Amino acid sequence: MEDHSGTNGLPQPGPELRTPPTPPSPRSLRGTGDPQLDRAVELWLRWDRNPLTRAQIQTLLDQDQVSELRSRLGSRLSFGTAGLRAPMGAGFNRINDLTVIQSSQGLYMHLSRCVLDLQQRGVVIGYDTREQRETDCSSHRLARLAAAVFLSRDVPVHLFSSYVPTPYVPFAVVKLGAAAGVMITASHNPKEDNGYKVYWSAGPQICSPHDRQVLQCIREQERPWSASCWNLQLSAHSPLRTDPLQAVHEYYKTDVSRLCFHRSLNLSSPLRIVHSSFHGVGHVFVQSVFEVFGLSMIPVQEQKDPDPDFPTVSVPNPEEGAPVLALALSVADSEDAQLVLATDPDADRLAVAEKDPSGQWRIFSGNEMAALLGWWMLLNYRKTQDRTQDQIQDRTQDQTQDRTQDRTQDRIQDQIQDRTQDQTQDRTQDRTQDRTQDRTQDRTQDRTQDRTQEQKVFMLTTTVSSKILQSICSKEGLCYEETLPGFKWIGNRIQELLKSGHKVLFSFEESIGFLCGSLVPEKDGVSAAAVVAEMASFLHHQNLSLSQQLQKVYETYGLHVSRTSYLICHDPLTVNRIFSRLRDFQGSGTYPKSCASCRILHVRDIGANYDSRQSDNTSLLPVSGGHMITFWLENGVTATLRTSGTEPKIKMYAEICGEAGRHSDASALEAELLSVSASLLDEFLEPEKNHLIGRSL
Repeated sequence: MEDHSGTNGLPQPGPELRTPPTPPSPRSLRGTGDPQLDRAVELWLRWDRNPLTRAQIQTLLDQDQVSELRSRLGSRLSFGTAGLRAPMGAGFNRINDLTVIQSSQGLYMHLSRCVLDLQQRGVVIGYDTREQRETDCSSHRLARLAAAVFLSRDVPVHLFSSYVPTPYVPFAVVKLGAAAGVMITASHNPKEDNGYKVYWSAGPQICSPHDRQVLQCIREQERPWSASCWNLQLSAHSPLRTDPLQAVHEYYKTDVSRLCFHRSLNLSSPLRIVHSSFHGVGHVFVQSVFEVFGLSMIPVQEQKDPDPDFPTVSVPNPEEGAPVLALALSVADSEDAQLVLATDPDADRLAVAEKDPSGQWRIFSGNEMAALLGWWMLLNYRKTQDRTQDQIQDRTQDQTQDRTQDRTQDRIQDQIQDRTQDQTQDRTQDRTQDRTQDRTQDRTQDRTQDRTQEQKVFMLTTTVSSKILQSICSKEGLCYEETLPGFKWIGNRIQELLKSGHKVLFSFEESIGFLCGSLVPEKDGVSAAAVVAEMASFLHHQNLSLSQQLQKVYETYGLHVSRTSYLICHDPLTVNRIFSRLRDFQGSGTYPKSCASCRILHVRDIGANYDSRQSDNTSLLPVSGGHMITFWLENGVTATLRTSGTEPKIKMYAEICGEAGRHSDASALEAELLSVSASLLDEFLEPEKNHLIGRSL
């Protein structure tokens, strides 16, 4: 893909897109033997104006590929943990021109019912650089079609003129006061996929009940309203379309600077840092934020520019570790760099690797980086609070001295005036004024103290992530909360806490998704990259590595050892059968009693709204789509099996924790965890029997 970087460092608009022609009338259709499927085929060929995706369905029909037609047309897209996401191509359950138009029509209908000033506030639309050439389906094209739907209803559209990181869309929604935001991206999914993420007016992704209501509106608005919805040029000429790129980027740089605590030290840091953008959108934006922090980076040239084929990686997901980070690590070796940072294709996730003294690379897990970032954000928050308190005390002392001097001067003047005026009357007035001023000052101080006392400081994570933040918060007197998996739940909770006057210091999910502060209610790899780089530079100045500091964190708050893994299953019926077996493991309604010869003490099944730890056996977390069962074992291991909300995976998460302030035998804890993890995968999921596919990179 061509480099569209301009003189301002931001990506520039790509080539113009042609509006698809009016589709020909469907020719006499061959029957599939399934009336419902025949109807779906008829509707697709009638509604779809993209000749390439129309041809895909027509070819399948001509070749009597009924099962493939049913897989593409027999179901609809649904919201997962990251919005609508699916392979690109023809079909009602794929990402393509028609389904994006349908989704945008449904979103418009829901917004028109919920947001009274929709036509004043408008919507934000952004996109990444994914593309499927055989169907002419690119994120850029889909974003323009989404814009056309809203513009056809006279709704203002803030459409970015070029690709942006995913967190820029919710950030723009908040800054511009928009009613909602749409991001066309599939993040770190395989190159064949794309997606449609929706953000609500406060910034976070939509969740229940909005997601269900939007889906219902989509079903009610399946037929494209008019030719205007297909007009790719409408956003280029409509007076209701604006380009927020430059303004939002400047807003972002200003706000992200508040996460920089040691710029003068950064400017002189000898630490060499390599960054890979994984053929995605991240390079120019990470580079820009590094400049705000006074940092520099070395890009991986072969992965710097967007390329929808992701040619140098087996999968475009830095979470997969060494196999996909090989090129970045090689560049770091040749550049004598000590730190590697990798953002995923839409720059909302961040992978981190550090070279140890022996020359070996350590790739940190999301849980390990959260331990470091949680410590770092708390350290600088406390320092900032101390400086603020010192400034308040200095101002109070100055104000007290000023008031004393003013009162002395007032008394001298009063004495002079008392010689010519009624002394009794003046004294009475002075006392009344003094008492009024004193009461006013006292009330102001009381209100300030009350607000300070009421504000709480929070750290947030998901229930499948490490409990390291819980340990930090417990020891340091901060508030800690867990949400369901998926950053949309964290983002919505952040907004609730901010609205109540509280402060959110740090949030994360174990799949390398981090948010430092509350810059945007979404995980943000761009700001996280700069924060990690500054933290590493600060520690380097202290003759410490990230690994050494992580050990100090564990010594203070307790060793936390975690493992994650997954198995791939493309058959939803098999997935349902696996989890049904766990719910009836030893008879109807009974869960497994042991794992790896260790007794299971408690079970929580989110899908069944069940939690044996609670007196009423009801889960405190809300019921959500998909499966998720958590086991608490007698040996201290907590383990969860859940279905992914974005990919055809069954994921496993397990953790065991040592006691704070005590030396823990890391090898023993790791061996215990490995035993439980293997048993979970082998005994509970039965991969051979169920034809599950292991990780293969």
